[in-house]
Amino acid sequence: MRATVLGATGFVGRAVVRDLLLRGVAVRVAGRRPGLRPGADGRGSEGPDGVERVYADLLEPGSLHGMCDGSDVLFQLASYIGPDDGMCRAVNEHGTRAAVAEARRAGVGHVVLLSTTAVYGAGPHRGIAVGEIEAEPVSVVSRTRLAGERYVLEAGGTVLRPGLVLGRGDRWVVPALADMLRRVPARWDSGRALLSVVDVHDLARLVAGVGVSGEGLGVRHASHPTPVPVSDLIGELASHGVLDVPLDAWPLDRCLERLRATEGWVSERQFRLLAEDHWYADSQAWSAAGGPPAAHPLFGLAGAAAWYRAHMAHAAADAGTGRPAPAARGVQGKVPNSQRSSGGQRPRSTQPG
Repeated sequence: MRATVLGATGFVGRAVVRDLLLRGVAVRVAGRRPGLRPGADGRGSEGPDGVERVYADLLEPGSLHGMCDGSDVLFQLASYIGPDDGMCRAVNEHGTRAAVAEARRAGVGHVVLLSTTAVYGAGPHRGIAVGEIEAEPVSVVSRTRLAGERYVLEAGGTVLRPGLVLGRGDRWVVPALADMLRRVPARWDSGRALLSVVDVHDLARLVAGVGVSGEGLGVRHASHPTPVPVSDLIGELASHGVLDVPLDAWPLDRCLERLRATEGWVSERQFRLLAEDHWYADSQAWSAAGGPPAAHPLFGLAGAAAWYRAHMAHAAADAGTGRPAPAARGVQGKVPNSQRSSGGQRPRSTQPG
């Protein structure tokens, strides 16, 4: 089996490529790095890891031609989650449409799109099943990602909507928690919020497994089936020296008042994503992937703790030098370069928009 992967250098994309290689799948990475431009024979290059690399840019639909030739599945893991409305439409909507069109032209049997539960809107959401509520995205990022889903579904593919993705390379969830705790040093609404989370390696196994199964599943949620109280998430991170556990418990209205009065990069919308219930029920995708995720949704934090500590220290040093905070940066925590997107397409991981 051969797979073409867009967004292969992003947070989730790297893990998906590793999982595919472990399954013996031939992987073709399609990205926009200069070294990937085709040579005189029109072909890409193959690295020492056996991965074929070809040039493709979601902002240039013509460059996608041929990227799926000979492939059985296309993984569209690329997205733009920055502040530029035009880039959101160009990458998340029009770029996905062009990628799906190229996959269909090449006779690819299955397209898998990595989306986000943020398309459901503000919430709170408690144990929501697929199809139980209408998507009501509140940001241009989420609206354009939802629009991109339509092309995959029309092609009979699979749309996977994870919640909060944790693990080495996470530059949104845990940094957001740190900013929130700094500004609102309390257990928000007593820390009762139930959240859908997933470890990046579990998510990669799910994405890869669903893709190679060859069966289009429509829309599926892609988090661990067991929701996690936000107090447990913070407590686990604290046990590894990543965050501190607050002593006081404040009602949500007081938390929001303090958040608005204290400078930081997490918006009120993003605060509510972590301080209120955002739990989405589904286990069908895991069955299609060949088995359940790890027994506990937070199992991977121990292995990622050292990376988180280093990343948080680096972010703190940046704050002292006036560099942009994570929410103001482009993709993968780097300063925007002509408005980057993530993972090879300069789209990025699937964090709330």
